[in-house]
Amino acid sequence: MTGPIQAHSSGPLALCRSVIAMLENIPVAVPELGLRLGVSLMFFRSFLTKVASWDTTILLFENEYAVPLLLPGVAAVLAASLELIGPIMLVLGFGARLAAAAMLGMTLVIQVFVYPASYPDHLLWAGPLLYLLLRGPGAWSVDARIRAAFDRRS
Repeated sequence: MTGPIQAHSSGPLALCRSVIAMLENIPVAVPELGLRLGVSLMFFRSFLTKVASWDTTILLFENEYAVPLLLPGVAAVLAASLELIGPIMLVLGFGARLAAAAMLGMTLVIQVFVYPASYPDHLLWAGPLLYLLLRGPGAWSVDARIRAAFDRRS
């Protein structure tokens, strides 16, 4: 009877271990930047759609996107502003947690009041935003530079 399968220095198991080791050596700043860019692009594209036809945007906020407590014009301006400013903040990694929190809040409003059946899409937005809110934008960000400067002064 033989013992447990032993990994040899070559073969599929060694190749898998090498690939995993290489992947684990990639700085976490790489996927953090990817999360920031991906979710920013989605929100910014929504901004471009809104400003391409502002009259249509207002009509949508009057009918389809109606949210409680906000007039349609106010809601449209707030949404478009966040869809412009939030992505810029995330891409730069400047005030990224604040931007992620605001964009996550917007996502929750859309989920609850506008498109409750679209939760798979909203989870795809919320996942990166929640990560950025909880963990920050990563080492390749203005926020990280500011924090490092404050740490050096302390």
